[in-house]
Amino acid sequence: MSKPERDYSETLFLPQTDFPMRAGLPQKEPELLKRWQDTDLYKQLRAEAKGRAKFVLHDGPPYANGNIHIGHALNKILKDVVTRSQQMLGYDSNYVPGWDCHGLPIEWKIEEENYRSKNKGKPNFSTPEAMVTFRQECRAYAQHWLNVQREEFIRLGVEGDWQHPYTTMSFPAEAQIARELMKFAANGTLYRGSKPVMWSVVEKTALAEAEVEYEDYTSDTVWVKFPVVPSKDGVYPGVHREPGEKSTAKDVIDLLMRSSVVIWTTTPWTLPGNRAVALSPKINYAIYEVTAAPENNWAKTGDLFVLSKSLAESVMKTAKVDAFELKVDLRPVDLVSAICAHPLRGKGYDFDVPLLYGDHVTDDTGTGFVHTAPGHGREDFELWTSAQTQSYLSTRGINPAIPYTVDENGALTEAAPGFEGKRVINDKGEKGDANEAVIKALIAAGMLIARSRLKHQYPHSWRSKKPIIFRNTPQWFIAMDKGIDKPGDTLRARALKAISVTRWVPPQGENRITGMISQRPDWVISRQRAWGVPIAVFIKENADGSVEILQDPDVEVRIVEAFEAEGADAWYKEGARERFLGKLANEGWQKVDDILDVWFDSGSTHAFVLEDPEHFPSLAGIKRKVDGGQDTVMYLEGSDQHRGWFHSSLLESCGTRGRAPFDVVLTHGFVLDENGRKMSKSLGNVTAPQDVIKQSGADILRMWVCASDYADDLRIGPEILKTTVETYRKLRNTVRWMLGNLAHFSEEDRVKVEKMPELERLMLHRLAELDELVRKAYADFDYKRIFAALSAFMTADLSAFYFDIRKDTLYCEPISSLKRKACLTVLDHLFRCTVVWLAPMLCFTAEESWLSRYGNDAKSVHLETFPEVPAAWRDDRLADKWRKVRTVRRVVTGALEIERAQKRIGSSLEAHPIVHVSNPELAETVLDVDLAEVCITSALTLVEDEGPADAFRMPDVSGVAVLPNLAEGTKCARSWRVLNTIGADPDYPDVSPRDAQALREWDALRKAAE
Repeated sequence: MSKPERDYSETLFLPQTDFPMRAGLPQKEPELLKRWQDTDLYKQLRAEAKGRAKFVLHDGPPYANGNIHIGHALNKILKDVVTRSQQMLGYDSNYVPGWDCHGLPIEWKIEEENYRSKNKGKPNFSTPEAMVTFRQECRAYAQHWLNVQREEFIRLGVEGDWQHPYTTMSFPAEAQIARELMKFAANGTLYRGSKPVMWSVVEKTALAEAEVEYEDYTSDTVWVKFPVVPSKDGVYPGVHREPGEKSTAKDVIDLLMRSSVVIWTTTPWTLPGNRAVALSPKINYAIYEVTAAPENNWAKTGDLFVLSKSLAESVMKTAKVDAFELKVDLRPVDLVSAICAHPLRGKGYDFDVPLLYGDHVTDDTGTGFVHTAPGHGREDFELWTSAQTQSYLSTRGINPAIPYTVDENGALTEAAPGFEGKRVINDKGEKGDANEAVIKALIAAGMLIARSRLKHQYPHSWRSKKPIIFRNTPQWFIAMDKGIDKPGDTLRARALKAISVTRWVPPQGENRITGMISQRPDWVISRQRAWGVPIAVFIKENADGSVEILQDPDVEVRIVEAFEAEGADAWYKEGARERFLGKLANEGWQKVDDILDVWFDSGSTHAFVLEDPEHFPSLAGIKRKVDGGQDTVMYLEGSDQHRGWFHSSLLESCGTRGRAPFDVVLTHGFVLDENGRKMSKSLGNVTAPQDVIKQSGADILRMWVCASDYADDLRIGPEILKTTVETYRKLRNTVRWMLGNLAHFSEEDRVKVEKMPELERLMLHRLAELDELVRKAYADFDYKRIFAALSAFMTADLSAFYFDIRKDTLYCEPISSLKRKACLTVLDHLFRCTVVWLAPMLCFTAEESWLSRYGNDAKSVHLETFPEVPAAWRDDRLADKWRKVRTVRRVVTGALEIERAQKRIGSSLEAHPIVHVSNPELAETVLDVDLAEVCITSALTLVEDEGPADAFRMPDVSGVAVLPNLAEGTKCARSWRVLNTIGADPDYPDVSPRDAQALREWDALRKAAE
């Protein structure tokens, strides 16, 4: 009976690992989260980093309302990658999460869920008990969603001080926000003014610029006559002219006095608030006479209109005029002293309407004149209230008062005679009846020459998505251009200087926020709502409408101490005025009940988080570089926050501390679907992070974030996620293969670099190259570059090249083989470097593989710093040599692929290619290289010539030709190489001499173990 063939598989050093090929991330990740919680990883991180320079990513607070969406996931994952990577770069990198808890959206939810849905009336906020109860309901709602979102953020793998987050509604936070406001009162920049502000009729509150977005809207447009009339002071047009300018001819004046200035507006409802007409000193004007018009036309034959010369034709066409002629050219100076009648004079609008120069007037559209209602537009207000205009109005005896023509409900008031109660916008945000009422009155008065409609971009509230109006109303402001410590030391100047010394990532963010700060008006900080931190000041009204703000240290201390103990609800409780004023209660001071804009809340977070060691001890002792320290504070949010949180934080800190609260500001884009469309439930293109995690795991989301260019808008959807999963699978299998082979590695097998073969030293060179790239890219927050480099390295350099070549060495070489031990040593370095480099991005997979390598008792991979890769590993000359070797290998592999496809060989080990190299440089390079090993063939012959015409060539590789011959000899039963030396060792007749030596060592070890 013949001896049975030996099973050589048991003698091979095949990979052995419990690290599964199928990730099972949805199940594995919660286990790792529990491990981090049980071992208090956050506390370990702080202990590990004690004494290092601090890198603090200060959290831009999400709003505590509803489940998180994909934008939240992008934002939090980016923050986590920043925090983890900075820790691994050697900083004490700390992240304290926070939430924005005040504001209108929560009020709406409470009104809807606790009142309207139960047919209960809205609380009467003038009653202290009702106000406090409502605020407590808002607080409970915010706390509920804070808890929900916290668990969702943790599930993303975000590491931070989740047990001690900050909230804008905590009592210490509300107290500090009140302190910050008092600082603005103390430096004189806080004031109450009457200005046109963006007003949401639906939300019944003023809005900041950051709360407004522009959407398409169809407006009513009208062309209206303002008849030129004799002024009450007897001054005629052309009198107010510059020295040296010619006076206006009498015949021109006479013609002008029979003419009407024509304005064009998209807001007819603002005409009751008109107080002037603006013109430009740079536009050429003229008087035109209508010479022919249809019967019953609004613009009639004989009418005289004053218009911009460049716009006259379009105006006449719109007014359906059949013919017209230019009567006389006008200079702007001929007009500037003119007085017009309001188009509704005789119906409660009997005041003079002056013509004023305005820099904002153009002749792009309209008529060349701008109807000016100072209560309904910023430019109108600024023109009307300028020192020059106020002096002029006084000289002409014109009342400078700005009327309040629209109330908080969007209804016209008694200051708009004939239109009381007409709505500009109704409670649902729909167009009201005010426009039509005004238009009908203009028609009746014979003052309308044309009407139309215009679809254009119009401001909408970004919360209600409804159009807003500009409305004159008393509000609280922080002045941008008032000197603080000295003349010129304004909030605007401070902010612009702070921007210039901040690092912006990407750099274009600097220009964006600079433009916003340069042009922004005074900061409106008041809101007429219930849920927020009150503007905790007391005032006395002055005769001119301004107010005196009480500044009394004892009163301020009482307010702050009450807020710290009871929260800002203390301001609204019964007897609050008397409680805080104390002995001043009889002096007529009034309590302000407006609340602060939530942007002031979140803009103050630096004050009650980064500067409060009592409540946030893990952040104690921050000393930024601007203070002579070595610590860094970063802010990171979406690019919309140049007008939001970055903006308000900059202004708040510059106003109270003279500098920005941040050193680095990073912005990311928004998330769109795969086709670049905005996500919408109605379109069915929403990707929910909860669904991705449930199906594929959080590391897939993290990989998507890190592989994307976050500086631009990101795209996500089923196909993109499918590609991400496939990329992840390849990386995971690379890690798994390393783990499997490292099961056979022990420290006594470690080989010194100088004793390693070239291929191993090449891999160490690649680690040295990557170390420089990875460190710099992490320092530059360039995660896309890191991920692309590591992905290419692990798939192309490792799996498809190095591992492919070294499988034979690792599996089949004798246990004593130096080459095998050198390869295992390199695998150990490769594993440590790649896993630690990937850890900030793929936090779960890195931890899973780390524990698989070092055991469950090992410290977390996240407690590691990036490996110190010796600079001596870098060998550019060796790398250049192996680039050429790989070029030759690529041609051989291409030839063998054809043979495999044609079924002429099964594996490359069945081949013995003849490689013809006519390129002398390549030939010299590969002479001392075992090309058979590198090309994974059983043998290979190198010939220095052109090679036959029918040899395989690649068009992009000159001087290399391959004939893919079959290998001759017998197949080794253990390594499967085809050789002529099989059976040379009589003790092992069916294997090669190399494999015989491996078997001899194997058998000796097994025998010794028996």
